[in-house]
Amino acid sequence: MITKKIVITGHFGVGKTSLFNRFITNTFNEKYLTTIGVRVDKKSVTIDGEEVSLVIWDLAGEVSQEKVPRSYFLGSSAIIYVFDLSRPATFSRLEDDLVYINSVLPNVLIRKVGNKKDLVSDQTLKEIYSQTQPHIFTSARTGENVEDLFEGIARALLSPFSK
Repeated sequence: MITKKIVITGHFGVGKTSLFNRFITNTFNEKYLTTIGVRVDKKSVTIDGEEVSLVIWDLAGEVSQEKVPRSYFLGSSAIIYVFDLSRPATFSRLEDDLVYINSVLPNVLIRKVGNKKDLVSDQTLKEIYSQTQPHIFTSARTGENVEDLFEGIARALLSPFSK
């Protein structure tokens, strides 16, 4: 079995923990609970007959906050950068945050994820896509595209041409 570390990061309140919970336990909680430090869990997926164990780190806080130790990012195979589609402020620093991540982990696989798809119109999705070019839109509440997100990352990590 292949094991890969994936870190979920982004602004507070964007649904990082909700995506984590939806993928790991297929649950969603309407109550906002702040993550303190980091939560780690794992789940295996099978990609083309190959079992991949995804060790997922759900980080509290913002990407570049001093409270998030750089060491949390080390050893990561992929980063999921989550932003809230209903709150533009959560993707206003997206490019700066990605520059920071690339300075810590050059050549890491990064997936920009617009979460809370269920809260915005199709027109808003088109506008946000033109600004941010996310890899995928998800809804932790409904589960839409959550499995696709993680399975797509696992598939990309198995590819010799991933990025």
